[in-house]
Amino acid sequence: MQPEKRLIGKKVAIIVGNGFHESHMTDTQKTLTSLGAASMVVSSEIGVVNGWHEGSWGHNFFVNSGLNKVLPSHYDALLVPGGERSMLGLSGNAHAKRIVKGMLDSGKPVGVVGRAGLLLAAAECVVGRTLTGNPEIKEKVTAAGARWIAETVAIDGNLISSAGQEDLPAFIDAFVAAILGPQEEAESEAA
Repeated sequence: MQPEKRLIGKKVAIIVGNGFHESHMTDTQKTLTSLGAASMVVSSEIGVVNGWHEGSWGHNFFVNSGLNKVLPSHYDALLVPGGERSMLGLSGNAHAKRIVKGMLDSGKPVGVVGRAGLLLAAAECVVGRTLTGNPEIKEKVTAAGARWIAETVAIDGNLISSAGQEDLPAFIDAFVAAILGPQEEAESEAA
């Protein structure tokens, strides 16, 4: 297998709501696509979902599947971009919480950026977990039982979290490594 396409055959769900931090998704998605992974935008929005870009509404993105139709068994990994408005909507959505919990419980990689840790807290998935994120969510996620570290990227088993946009390259590297898994990563490095 070509090293540049080492994620061929992997499917990544990207959960977003209106107002998600656009570049958290698009920067990560570009890397995943360049490595051969298929990514699917999953949302409770019908048809399209609107991103948030540089302080105002951004682009519209096609929704591949509704949250109510997604099963964690259909995907190899989950990405949750940040965004205050997006997290407000998703944190109250039973399907979003079910998907996040199912992915974490199954041991599949879950990547959260910026404020996305709020969805984990709402899904009651942070007890005993170490994570980082936008400093404004620290109080809520620690109250939900998380151990907060002020790092650019935190890796706790299959949970990869990042503080935000400035730390995105390191987050993307860690997320890709988690999707590859230890066996596949070692094989791609040896090639």
